Amino acid sequence: MLRTAVHMALHVLVPAVVARLAFPDRWKGAWIVMVSTMAVDLDHLVATPVFDPNRCSIGFHPLHTWPAMVVVLGLTAVSKTRLVGLGLAIHMALDGLDCLWMGWAGGV
Repeated sequence: MLRTAVHMALHVLVPAVVARLAFPDRWKGAWIVMVSTMAVDLDHLVATPVFDPNRCSIGFHPLHTWPAMVVVLGLTAVSKTRLVGLGLAIHMALDGLDCLWMGWAGGV
């Protein structure tokens, strides 16, 4: 329960910190775009069960696969899609961190 709460909070707080530091003149808009990329989790709807607190998203859900992450990194290279790519990259990094945390806790 604590891991899930911290994980969800980080999905809001980390983009806020990145937006504030990297885009100080337009941090609110940057934060909104990056937080909006959490819609990538709609791919959880094709899983059964939709939410499993002990499942690692990386490599399991279609938009959380390594090929999808290569596309995400490509988005960060293009100025018009950089914020979306950055938000998705943060999202994947936090999901990866959650997978590691599960492993340390014996949940994988």
